Amino acid sequence: MKKALSTLLLGFFLSGCAGYHLGPATPSYLRQIHSIAVPTFRNVTLVPRVEALITGTVIKQFQQDGTFRIANEDTADATLKGEIVAVGRSPARSVRGNVLATTEFNLLLRVRYTLVGRDGKPLAGPAEVGGSTSFFVGADVATDERQALPLAAEELAVRLVSQLSEGW
Repeated sequence: MKKALSTLLLGFFLSGCAGYHLGPATPSYLRQIHSIAVPTFRNVTLVPRVEALITGTVIKQFQQDGTFRIANEDTADATLKGEIVAVGRSPARSVRGNVLATTEFNLLLRVRYTLVGRDGKPLAGPAEVGGSTSFFVGADVATDERQALPLAAEELAVRLVSQLSEGW
């Protein structure tokens, strides 16, 4: 009797987890997508060679997330097409006593993307995602900005991958 009661209670307590399952929880409209191709993003900004950095960071984030496998365009279930639309900086902090001199900048990256299926129909997007970081000004602002780009690209990649893998 005691054993039957304990088995019944154990079944009752574990029944609350009946709807859960292990593994990736992709949105319903991407259930059939298991692999994604990520060709190099187009760059419509005036910042040179930023497309390789952002595309590589997005691929690394997909690999770290694990929801979708990275594949070639020939074998992938879908292709992520991206376009870098903005790379900009804005002053965040000025020198005390001189508001025209800046000591810290905010760096912002924006990417427009579309996830396209094998048949050419869009599965997700077009949507935009952004990433930002701040950096302090040293002797050369352009070099400081270039060194801050990977941090903003990493935040952008986390947001992009999370929008696709989690649906928000």
